[in-house]
Amino acid sequence: MAKLTVNDIDLQGKRVLTRVDYNVPMAEQDGAMVINDDTRIRATLPTLKLMIENGAKVILTAHLGRPKGERVPSMSLRPVADKLAGLTGKPVAFCDQCVGQAAEDAAAKLEDGGLLLLENVRYHAEEEANDPTFAEQLAGDADVFVNDAFGAAHRAHASTAGVADVLNARAGQCVAGLLMERELQFLGDELKSPESPFVVILGGAKVSDKIKVIDRLLDKADTILIGGAMAYTFKLAKGLTVGKSLVERDKVVIARAALDKAAERSVQFLIPTDNIVAVPTEIDGKFAFGEHRTNDSENIPDDVEGVDIGPKSAARFCEVIAGAKTILWNGPMGIFEDARFAGGTFAVAKAVCEATANGAKSIIGGGDSVKALNKAGLGDQVTFMSTGGGASLKFLEGKELPGVAALTDK
Repeated sequence: MAKLTVNDIDLQGKRVLTRVDYNVPMAEQDGAMVINDDTRIRATLPTLKLMIENGAKVILTAHLGRPKGERVPSMSLRPVADKLAGLTGKPVAFCDQCVGQAAEDAAAKLEDGGLLLLENVRYHAEEEANDPTFAEQLAGDADVFVNDAFGAAHRAHASTAGVADVLNARAGQCVAGLLMERELQFLGDELKSPESPFVVILGGAKVSDKIKVIDRLLDKADTILIGGAMAYTFKLAKGLTVGKSLVERDKVVIARAALDKAAERSVQFLIPTDNIVAVPTEIDGKFAFGEHRTNDSENIPDDVEGVDIGPKSAARFCEVIAGAKTILWNGPMGIFEDARFAGGTFAVAKAVCEATANGAKSIIGGGDSVKALNKAGLGDQVTFMSTGGGASLKFLEGKELPGVAALTDK
C-alpha cells in the first residue's frame, strides 16, 4: 500500500498538477457564495506549504457539487481561491476554465512557489466519464501529478485516475500528498492490527451502506456500537418493533447475519435499548417532527419515529468508549442537525475525545461524524479525522480505490 509522496521527489521548478478535495459546503449570503466549513481546504495546507517551499509551480484541480457537466455559477470554485489566499498568506491565481487555452496560459504564468486554482472540473461531463482526451488536456504540461484528494479517490474520474495514466505514460511522477498519506496510514496501516480493546462506532441511515464494513471489522473489533437509523433495522432483526422509524426491511436478513457472526466471534454488538422518539408530521408540505420524548422500551411505539439514542444507551456507549485503546467512528447516533436530537451524538463525541486524551487512538471515518465533532467544537481533540465520506467506507471495506491505485508504489 505504501506510495511515493511529495516528500520523495524533487519539486523545484516542476509543474505540479495537484488534485485536491475542495467540495466544501457553501451558501448564498448577500448575493455571494460563502464557504460554511473550510475543513477540507485547511487539510491540504501542509501539502501546499511543502510544495511552495520546495519551489513547485502548483496547479490545483478540484470539483464542487454536482453540476452534471454544466456551468453552474453557484458551484464555482472562485470563493475557494479567495479563502485559500487568506489561509496561505499567498496570492492564488484563479482560472475560470480547467482546460483549454485560458488554463494553459494561466499555468504558463506561474512562478516557482506559485499557486493556481482551476475552475470546477465537473463543469465538463468528460470528467466523470474519465475521458482520455479530457484527461490529456487536464494534465497539460505537468511534470508531476499529486493526489491529495482522498475524498474523491474512490472515483475513476479524469482528474483522479485519468491524469495519472497520462503522466505514467510519459514517465512523469504520480505521488500522494501528505493528506492522502495520512488517510492511508490511519484508515489502512493503523487498523490492520489495532490495539485492543478496539471499539467501532457506526451510525447513519442505512445498514446497506455499512454492512460490508461491519462484516470486515467483525474480524478485528472487540465491541461494535450501533446508532442512527441503521439501529432500527437491527431492532427488526432482533424481533423488536420500530414504529415509524426509518428502516431497510429488505436488509433485515443481512442484519441478522451480522448479529449471528458477532455472537460466533464473541464480539460485543450493542444497539440502543432506549431512544428519543418523535411524532413525524408535515407542516406546509414539508416533513418535520412534532412532540418528542424518551422511550425507555427497546420496542418503539407505532405512532412515533426513533430520532436519537436514549440517555441510558448513550451512557452505556460512553462507558464502553472510555475503556477503548483504538476507536473507529463513522456516522451519527441521531438527527444531530436538530438540537433536540443531538444529545446522543454529542455524548459519543465527548466520550471519544476524553478517551483520546487518556491515550486511545481515535480515527473518525469522515462524513457526518466530522461535521458533528466540528459542530460540538471537538474536531481538534481526536487523533485523526478523515476527509473522505464514501471513500472512507470503500477503503474500510477493503476495496481498491482507483485514485490510490494509480499512484506510484514505493
